[in-house]
Amino acid sequence: MGKEYRAKVFKSGNSVALRLPKELGLKDGDVMVLREEQGHFEFEPAPAKADRIDVSGFWGSMPGLKPLSPEDRLIEPRELDWEGKLLKRG
Repeated sequence: MGKEYRAKVFKSGNSVALRLPKELGLKDGDVMVLREEQGHFEFEPAPAKADRIDVSGFWGSMPGLKPLSPEDRLIEPRELDWEGKLLKRG
């Protein structure tokens, strides 16, 4: 079993707050997750938000979608008309 600390509950506006000892190493602004189960409370640091989206689970999720063949990736030149100006690509 780890160390035991005592903390004091106090009124803060229309809520109550729990003053935690600095020995826990928490910093101002840290986000915590609090769980209550049968009258017992547990708290832990909230998981950090991911900077990127994990798309690794998408593979195979669309069975009808198939990769393009090299021939299908070729784009034929075509004329484009942007704002009345005819542009030729190719």
